[in-house]
Amino acid sequence: MLRYFTAGETHGKCLTVIIEGMPSGVKISLDKINEQLARRQQGYGRGGRMAIERDRAEILSGVRGSVTLGSPIALKIENKDWANWEKIMGTEECTGDKSVTCPRPGHADLTGGMKYGHTDLRNVLERASARETAARVAVGALVRQAVEPFGVTFLSHVKRIGSVEDTADVNAPDFFERVKNSPVGFADAADAEKAMKYIDGIKASGESCGGIVETIVKGVPAGLGSYVHYDRKLDANIAFGVMSIQAIKGVEIGMGFGVSELPGSKVHDEIKYDGAFSRVTNNAGGIEGGMSNGEDIVVKAAMKPIPTLYNPLSTVNIQDKSAQKASVERSDVCAVPACSVVVEAAVAFEITKAFLEKFSGDCMADAQTYYNAYMDRIKKF
Repeated sequence: MLRYFTAGETHGKCLTVIIEGMPSGVKISLDKINEQLARRQQGYGRGGRMAIERDRAEILSGVRGSVTLGSPIALKIENKDWANWEKIMGTEECTGDKSVTCPRPGHADLTGGMKYGHTDLRNVLERASARETAARVAVGALVRQAVEPFGVTFLSHVKRIGSVEDTADVNAPDFFERVKNSPVGFADAADAEKAMKYIDGIKASGESCGGIVETIVKGVPAGLGSYVHYDRKLDANIAFGVMSIQAIKGVEIGMGFGVSELPGSKVHDEIKYDGAFSRVTNNAGGIEGGMSNGEDIVVKAAMKPIPTLYNPLSTVNIQDKSAQKASVERSDVCAVPACSVVVEAAVAFEITKAFLEKFSGDCMADAQTYYNAYMDRIKKF
């Protein structure tokens, strides 16, 4: 089974990842991983940390000659800011500088301190920080290289930033090319200008903002996941993976919450046959009964505003219980474009995991054989 573990703190020496379950024989491009890491660092409204970090992954094990061995893969992403934090975050000796005793509303600070018994809440925020998502992006960028040879592609964009929505047609031929060149991940240039002005206003007021992002997966064969048990349902696993991302408060598949507003005839996708089965519409977002149905998989996620505010909210000092203003850490005003990259990576991991479970094998040659046999069979269904 494909799985991974991350380790590291936001101002620690590095982020590390161990990925287990990749078959042998997958051609790996380190450039593709670093391209995704660079995408994550872009976007209008990012903070000072992005001026310091230039994230690049290093593969430490499990790959030889750019091909996976079937053994665990280890990755490392150095934190360039470590030079400024070595005495504060040292693993053997450290100072008490930059301790945090005033928890930020909306963050893990207070509850994490209560749970783990930390009186310096920096011990919580260092791991709870969204800096950890750099490791997740590296994971998604690596494992998706196992399914891309089968024609599976992953695309993402920003649907909304605060109150500003991208009104462009997602089906336009150059939609994602325009998204790629947008500082806010919008396809419509006029809407992008509105979003940037909105972010400027938010920043000037000491606030932060959230938004909605969407990932679309094309080329997924019907039959990934299963209806037979709860933990094998593809949509459940995608929702779990996306919901586990810092600041995500809602996940939708296809029409999502919109299904509650319409009668069944306007929700369920009619089936047609033209040499192969397909759906007339895709309100289900490519998943029915916990299984991919051959249509595009569409996943939306709602990101809340970042909890660190430069006009901080009221809180309580955990030492003397006095009323205070929340601690202020260096932070972004808007990280929604970056969030779209992280969500894409999380979805890529879950799709790859389900694909390798369906077409299981210790090497890519086995997966190719099983895939070909399955596709031949369902063509005759």
